[in-house]
Amino acid sequence: MQFTSEQRLDDGILEREFTLGEIPGILWTPGSASAPAPLILLGHPPLGLHKMYPRLVARARHSAAEGFAAATIELPGTGDRPRSAAAEQARADLRRAMEAGEPVSDEIIDALILPLVDKAVPEWQAALDALLSLPEIGGPVGYSGGVISIGIRLAVVEPRIVAAGFFAGSFVPRTMFEEARQVTIPLHVLLQWDDEGNDRQAALDLFDAFGSEEKTLHANMGGHTGVPQFAGEDAARFFTRHLR
Repeated sequence: MQFTSEQRLDDGILEREFTLGEIPGILWTPGSASAPAPLILLGHPPLGLHKMYPRLVARARHSAAEGFAAATIELPGTGDRPRSAAAEQARADLRRAMEAGEPVSDEIIDALILPLVDKAVPEWQAALDALLSLPEIGGPVGYSGGVISIGIRLAVVEPRIVAAGFFAGSFVPRTMFEEARQVTIPLHVLLQWDDEGNDRQAALDLFDAFGSEEKTLHANMGGHTGVPQFAGEDAARFFTRHLR
């Protein structure tokens, strides 16, 4: 891991951009931390860190207010990272189906999500190795956000993640339902009831499939981008319970 820039935000948070090999990322640490901080990994859709930055830094500020560090990385095939021809074709097929008002087939969802999960999860684990080696980061670790299939795989294979907050707002391959049954850590799942791009019943079925003894579903009225502010406050309380 190499830090490439740093700045102090107006609330004292230290924001540092880094690279891990070819992978860009950002780390935010609380300005007043007196001991190594727990860490929240900020998942996000594959739209690129530059486009997602306003939402990511807002989430990092919420985390820092609770005494947590937060970090994120650029997903495969986004930002300035090399594109995959197969992924680009899957996105084109998805756009075509949605514009035509047709159901999105399992084949399109698998082609879009499964290769992303297979590549992104080891990268998140490598980032976690590097982050936990820093003296200011002490764990435990939580995962927050999407793509929900990436979060599911991480929750299954990464024992250092002890709690996860998922946003049920992305397509989920059917094979991920089997992995969901292997998830046992505490979960906080956010569902927008009127999400125009999400299959509500599939999201409910996925929640039912999770094997965790402690799992909470928070469903709010509104579309994909209409998440109410108090939903973030509920998620913050969830992580405070499990990362303290």
